Amino acid sequence: MQGNFSYHNPTKLYFGDESLNYLKEELNNYGPVVLLNYGSGSVKRNGIYDQVVVILKEAGKTIVENPGVMTNPTLEKLHEGVKIARENNVDLILALGGGSVCDYSKGVAASVFYEGDYWNQFWLQQKNPPAGQKILPVGCILTMAGTGSEMNGGSVITDAEKNFKVGHVFDDRLMPKFSILNPKFTMTVPDNQMKAGIYDIMNHIMEQYFSDFDDNTSDYLSEGLMRSLITVSRIAVKNPQDYEARSNIMWTATWALNTLIGLGKRQDWMVHMIGHSVGAWTHAPHGYALATVSMAYYRRAMKPGLPKFVRFAKNVWDIKGDGMTDAQIADAGIEAMRNWMLEIGLPLTISEIGATADMITGITEGTICYPSGYMDLKPEDVAEILKESL
Repeated sequence: MQGNFSYHNPTKLYFGDESLNYLKEELNNYGPVVLLNYGSGSVKRNGIYDQVVVILKEAGKTIVENPGVMTNPTLEKLHEGVKIARENNVDLILALGGGSVCDYSKGVAASVFYEGDYWNQFWLQQKNPPAGQKILPVGCILTMAGTGSEMNGGSVITDAEKNFKVGHVFDDRLMPKFSILNPKFTMTVPDNQMKAGIYDIMNHIMEQYFSDFDDNTSDYLSEGLMRSLITVSRIAVKNPQDYEARSNIMWTATWALNTLIGLGKRQDWMVHMIGHSVGAWTHAPHGYALATVSMAYYRRAMKPGLPKFVRFAKNVWDIKGDGMTDAQIADAGIEAMRNWMLEIGLPLTISEIGATADMITGITEGTICYPSGYMDLKPEDVAEILKESL
């Protein structure tokens, strides 16, 4: 491993079908007022909300509710949450839902005690809260597997008026203090959200895997996570109530983006940058937006990253490669991934999720271009990828 790094992850995890039992114990560590963030109401329909409220009341907490956190949480909703937290002197933010609710809650937590323009400071300028600024603690009760937001500092917010979606990975002060992961809570997630979450997990791993060529322990970890995800995704798509499959998906999602497998590496994240912009324009589930631009992106990255794509084909997809050139092996690996994506029901083109040719200019303008794994994209490259993805 050639990179230099430090590692610290302060999030405490409770995992399993009895994990909610630990919530009351955790609540004893915080003040009396809890801001409960949740989404459109599915947690009420499936009964999870009632279970959580009972525990909060038993712990003597005052509950301040903030429902309606949407997929791709908006800047307007962020402002609303900050206002609620300020007016109610909140002591703890409890996120009840999927990655969007967790992301949103961290955004609120960072912004409540910031006196300036938090949108500009944290998301547009990509800065962290000043040293010494008070930050509200966040706890997560996860109901969907995908983003890994339960054990990282990421917060993705969309300016809906400008069709601009941007994420910021905060420092470890914004990582959840605790997260509760009950795989049974994910079993009521709609089929499309489960599939979107599966690909989000896969792409998180790939964004960290496809960079550098050194013999890196992180890459071996990534390959194991990808192989596990491929296996259990096939089971879960056929039987969404398979606890073992759903538990493995949930655990893989956490380790895919809790910073561990990216240690010692450059990282890519351009599929996410393009996918964020596609999602801002189409409002498609995040994992679907990523899936629709992946084939065009990775076929382009394959030439400069050929040795790693050969390794990907052999170690993840079991391509033997006998009598094949490296280019043929790498291409077979990408084709195997494409076939898996089709098998589990993912969209492969942006037109399938509502994008049209006349959106390409706007999507391109909304794509942030970072230095990436094997190639640095310019806006014209992004536009070509989008055209190939139509």
